[in-house]
Amino acid sequence: MPLEGIFDLLGARTCDVYLNDSVYWQNVPSGVWEYTLGGYQVLKKWLSYREEKLLGRSITIEETRYVTEVARRIAAILLLGPDLDRNYEAIKKSPAKLVPTASL
Repeated sequence: MPLEGIFDLLGARTCDVYLNDSVYWQNVPSGVWEYTLGGYQVLKKWLSYREEKLLGRSITIEETRYVTEVARRIAAILLLGPDLDRNYEAIKKSPAKLVPTASL
């Protein structure tokens, strides 16, 4: 995919997402940070539930790694979007026929 296409899908800007003074994620693509599901910004919502004042503890290393994993998954979904849309349209035009299977 050309670089312009990647910027179109992920966003040409990035942001640093700060949890506190010592924990932050650098250069998160704007499309990843702004990605919504069910009307909520996924990363922002997840992090809001892990604030120290709510949990009564600091975020764990595993939780910080999980945020990174989720950001990467969102990026993958965004990058796969055009291919997924094309596949969906192709299947919609020519649905597969289900073949009945034998009963046990």
